[in-house]
Amino acid sequence: MGVTTFKGGVHPYDGKDLAKDQAIVELKPQGLMVYPLSQHIGAPAKPLVAKGDHVLVGQKLAEAGGFISSPVICSVSGTVKAIEKRLTAGGAMVDAIVVDNDQNYDSIEGFGQARDYTKLSRDEIVNIVKEAGIVGLGGAGFPTSVKLMPKDVNKIDYFLVNAAECEPYLTSDYRDMIETPEKIIGGLKVVLSIFPNAKGVIAVEDNKPDAIKLLTEKAQGESGIEVVALKTKYPQGGERQLIYAVTGRKINSSMLPADAGCIVDNADTMVAIYEAVCESKPLVRKIVTVTGDAVAKPGNFKVPLGMNYQELIDQAGGFKDDPEKIICGGPMMGIPLFKLDVPVAKNSSSILALLHDPVSQEPTTACIGCGRCVTACPENLMPTMLMKAALNKDSERYTSLDGMECIECGCCSYVCPAKRPLTQAFKQMKRRVNAERRAEAAKAKAEAESKKAEDNNTKSTEEVKK
Repeated sequence: MGVTTFKGGVHPYDGKDLAKDQAIVELKPQGLMVYPLSQHIGAPAKPLVAKGDHVLVGQKLAEAGGFISSPVICSVSGTVKAIEKRLTAGGAMVDAIVVDNDQNYDSIEGFGQARDYTKLSRDEIVNIVKEAGIVGLGGAGFPTSVKLMPKDVNKIDYFLVNAAECEPYLTSDYRDMIETPEKIIGGLKVVLSIFPNAKGVIAVEDNKPDAIKLLTEKAQGESGIEVVALKTKYPQGGERQLIYAVTGRKINSSMLPADAGCIVDNADTMVAIYEAVCESKPLVRKIVTVTGDAVAKPGNFKVPLGMNYQELIDQAGGFKDDPEKIICGGPMMGIPLFKLDVPVAKNSSSILALLHDPVSQEPTTACIGCGRCVTACPENLMPTMLMKAALNKDSERYTSLDGMECIECGCCSYVCPAKRPLTQAFKQMKRRVNAERRAEAAKAKAEAESKKAEDNNTKSTEEVKK
């Protein structure tokens, strides 16, 4: 087994006491439901319904738009009101299917029926996961079925369940571990059945001793499953950090976890797999933590996908006072929210509302060369030098310093006494480099096609002369 942690990282205030003891409460939305067609990594889903269609819980609203894509499943019954552009929590306007909820929650035939996964083939299990619309529920949103189809299943020797939940304030995975440990282990057993050489490891930070104890007890008798306690440190739940901590293996941006013999999935993703394969329930819900000192009653809520953020907050007790900052996700890697009229999506994890935003009130000063960012970086990068390249918009220098290896965890910005916006600058530079690479690739393709056409014309002319 590995080293249980990684070099670098930070220990921010975790804020988990606000919601960790609050059991998951299931909410029923009252308003319109909005289903973005882009709530996963990859191509947008393609609509299968039209305005005026009656839809049911569990019905596929849109199919996968490519190999790396995911279907969108209806979480309520009602009538399709529109297919139009809608704002998402990430700030983008995307195509979305709008459904008028009839409050009946009528479901498709077979929804919720028990199924024995041991009688299913590998291809059947992968297809069920795909058609259920399951993606990584930790926030990345990568289609899970693609992860379950590596080039060589026999080379996968670790299936890691990421139950670290290292992001401050978030407690939804913790509640999953406390309330539905059987489903986490059940989902892991399902995926292990299609990887003959893989060992299952449930990795939990050691600040959750009750969850570790409970999962260990539930896993007794399962020879291929082990629960591992990881040192509590952010970003312990980062994919690269988790793989290294558990196995001692290293990966970089040019590799997939499968290249190191590993597959990593979030704890709630395991629950979703269990529900899809063993209970015939596609992904129609999300566990969301609503927390922060501005929230009247912080808690964890099981909500249908497509529910409006504002309605979720209202049903969760609303705000004590107007928050100065609202974040989709946690304080380290979350995205600031400027409007609450956005839908809960597959990659939603938390709504964090803070009465005060101390970061915005602190002035940015010049770098003092203290080196704290270098010590904190979990990727062993040189943030001070990367920042110089970013300020100069020097893509060549930025890439030569391995800037594309930045995982945007925010550790450097967190420890910087000068309060320099390091992470934000690196995000912008990575987008800039990727855009330049796409432009170069498009130019090379166009030149190759032009050369091919020119060669064909020359060949045709020579043939005519002959």
